[in-house]
Amino acid sequence: MQREIQVICGAVRIPNLPGFLKIVNTIASENEVTIQGLNADLITGERHLHFAVGKALRAVASGMNVAKDPGIEIMRYAAGERQIERSFSIGLHEGDNNAVFVLLGKMDNLLLAFSEVRKLIEEKPCSEVLAYSGSKRKGILSLFRITDEEIEASGEEHIPELVIERVALANFVK
Repeated sequence: MQREIQVICGAVRIPNLPGFLKIVNTIASENEVTIQGLNADLITGERHLHFAVGKALRAVASGMNVAKDPGIEIMRYAAGERQIERSFSIGLHEGDNNAVFVLLGKMDNLLLAFSEVRKLIEEKPCSEVLAYSGSKRKGILSLFRITDEEIEASGEEHIPELVIERVALANFVK
């Protein structure tokens, strides 16, 4: 099955997470696409996102996926996690979110779903929303369990590469 990918980033206020996810899931099912929302404050850049999506799609294509849902598989890789439950920490939350939505499906359906998701958020360039910055540091170090020793050895500027390493090793780390 040929799948296209669209990504949209922006700010979204979520007063009720289950209600918001229900709206997103309705858009996805009505348009026969997969939509996965992620907390952009825990993404270290476009490279991190693209690498995680690529790994997830290759896992699904080869039957090596852990999650049945391709969106959850994307979330699992983005979080660098083998365990599905732990990967939810990179998802959206109630309150103000910097968000990135990954949409998968056939192009005509994607474009329809994309325009619906666009109505839910205050769209911003992904290059800005996903870029690694000091304000993301604490959350990223915690989520990816990056140690002071690793930072000392590789340098503060290599935190995004340490995250990519976690994504690459997601299937091997318990």
